[in-house]
Amino acid sequence: MAGSAALHAEALAATLPPLVLAAERVAQTVLQGVHGRRRAGPGDAFWQFRPFLQGDATGRIDWRQSAKSDRLFIRETEWEAAQTIALWSDASRSMEWRFSPARPTKRERAELLLAALAALALRGGERVRLIGGPGGAHAGRAGLAPLVESLSAIAKSRAVPAPDPDLPRHARAVLIGDFMAPLEEIHAAITALAAWPVRGQIVQVLDPEETTLGDGNRAYAGRVLFAWGKAGETVLVPRVEEARPIYQERLRRHREGIAAIAAAAGWGFLSHHVDQPPQAALLALWQALAPE
Repeated sequence: MAGSAALHAEALAATLPPLVLAAERVAQTVLQGVHGRRRAGPGDAFWQFRPFLQGDATGRIDWRQSAKSDRLFIRETEWEAAQTIALWSDASRSMEWRFSPARPTKRERAELLLAALAALALRGGERVRLIGGPGGAHAGRAGLAPLVESLSAIAKSRAVPAPDPDLPRHARAVLIGDFMAPLEEIHAAITALAAWPVRGQIVQVLDPEETTLGDGNRAYAGRVLFAWGKAGETVLVPRVEEARPIYQERLRRHREGIAAIAAAAGWGFLSHHVDQPPQAALLALWQALAPE
């Protein structure tokens, strides 16, 4: 029986997209190091006893538990209202750039973070949907595979999310991309989501060489032709040494602008480099999305 079950599991795994399997592995690693997201609220499942406080309704006192000591105790149930987490991953051409074939592209890392976060949320009983994606929200662990499949159905040309009239009010959103679009476009997208109202997180994914223009290892020097995307977009820089400080300063101001936009909307802002383990970014995201 055990051998048959193992063969069945292997056959089932073989039918799943590689991104689903990778996301499950990353999510499982993070699950081992985090606490649950339980909190008090309306529901039927018992959570904990806590001391009676002034202002609590006397009808909430658990007299059986209180009889065991000289204090009054409240019986708290666990919040059972599932939260909708709306996810978006930038699939524009700038996300295809990478410094080395040994590293994932920004798009590959963004989609891995999105899928792993979805895996965590679905395991935690939350509903998950894609901003601008087909269909409604997914629920349960079985929802991860169709959600990942839906990624390919989303328009690939936008560097910021388009308005989504189907997005539930008071959902939590996570936007993952390089956010190299003009600050005006980013501001408009976040402002529209915040007014819905939706709160969330911006995750900027970059290649480390992209942030310094090769300053760490001087990989870029002299006349350099930069190319990215499947359509072969290029830009020729005559002298990288002269352009580097200007580029770094502009990127610094751009990132500060994104952080300011997020703060004004009550959102969080995280940055992640593709040469770093995805677990660190995923853990920070999961903690940021914890119920308040």
